[in-house]
Amino acid sequence: MSARKSPALSKSAVTPLLPVTIQPGNIRYAPGVRAGRWVFATGHKGTADFMGGMAPEVIDESAPHHGLPKHKKEAQRIFANLAKVLKAGGTDRKHVVRVDQYYTGGHVVAAYHEARREFFAGRIPPSTSNLHQKFLLAGQDMEVQLMATVPARGFEVVQHRPANLPVHATSGYSPVLTCGDYVFVAGQTAEALKTEEGPLDPSARMPAGHLWKGTPIKLETEFVIERKLKPVLATVGNTLADVVKAQIYLRDVDDIPAFNEVWAKHFPKAPPATSIITTSTPGFICEAGRIEINTISLRRGGRSRKQVIDAGVPTAYAGHVQAIRAGDLLFLSGLMAVDSSGALASEARTDPRQPYCGGAVQLQMETILAQARRICRKAGTSLANIVRVQQFHTSLADFNGAWEVWQQQLPGEHLPFSAIEVPALGVPGAVVMLDLWVYVP
Repeated sequence: MSARKSPALSKSAVTPLLPVTIQPGNIRYAPGVRAGRWVFATGHKGTADFMGGMAPEVIDESAPHHGLPKHKKEAQRIFANLAKVLKAGGTDRKHVVRVDQYYTGGHVVAAYHEARREFFAGRIPPSTSNLHQKFLLAGQDMEVQLMATVPARGFEVVQHRPANLPVHATSGYSPVLTCGDYVFVAGQTAEALKTEEGPLDPSARMPAGHLWKGTPIKLETEFVIERKLKPVLATVGNTLADVVKAQIYLRDVDDIPAFNEVWAKHFPKAPPATSIITTSTPGFICEAGRIEINTISLRRGGRSRKQVIDAGVPTAYAGHVQAIRAGDLLFLSGLMAVDSSGALASEARTDPRQPYCGGAVQLQMETILAQARRICRKAGTSLANIVRVQQFHTSLADFNGAWEVWQQQLPGEHLPFSAIEVPALGVPGAVVMLDLWVYVP
């Protein structure tokens, strides 16, 4: 196994909320984090006490048909847990600015939406929803993360519902929300602007026999950017140049190069911190879709500034930035253990001559966290100030090995993590990717 030493720790400027230690494994989980005026809740499942597997009332094997549908109970338990985190952080559901939901299948969504509408009383913040193949707990069919603000003058939450960007009544989220200097835009797909012309918008799909029109992923990406992202940003006076963070969900890992070609065209100077995450197939509620994009921006004219961070860390994709600092938040692009060519780094590879000396996930996590530490240092913060950790594994059997590396790097810390299994990552041989958000005090 690796003989690397744990780095010296920096003092944390964030506060874990309702921390627990999950056994077996001594896994220190923070259901929430308070960082300045922000509250983050990450990796929420249908548990009774943030640990110990799914709550008994959700998975009632002795009387599964006695009460509410399983997915309704699962969603209600998640929102009950989220309410506890918000209260512990000094805020409430009216001040949630973003919510992200992952499901095992479209059959889960209707019951979840019923519980979500009740929780938010019809005022649902910008939302992203997509489908993934596996979560950490047996019987788990959904996982949720949210971000909220602590009430303060000049930092009010305002939801916007542009008429040119329709949202299904069954979902009911706001496409864009502003709060202080920040702009949150919901996940956008190539779903038709006019429902009767769907499922994909006519301008985003390939007509049969018309190969000259382009490639599906390019058509959908152009549509999402031109017909959805640009118009919704314009409603609050912003442009693409103000975007600081984007998560890109793709159902086909082989679509990454063509997506990046379009993405680079729309960001000629520097793209936002960008994470590309593969989904199941289908990967979205609109089953014909290939892509979903959500964004966070800084509001034009505000006091917070956008700063591109260059710490000399290699990126998985040509043209991507390492990270963006936006006010008191640092957003990293998706991190994999790569070298300057975008290939898996030599120090992150197992040795075929010694196949049982060093596991792939441990080696890759050590490389990734060394990269993350360099980026944090350059931005004026540290790994101890992480507020959201999303781990995307090609196999969740690797989760415990990844956790062991976290504990080497940040011993004793409770981490706000979510772990999701995805079908593939964009770098051959990569088994884990991290999407990290960090507070800058």
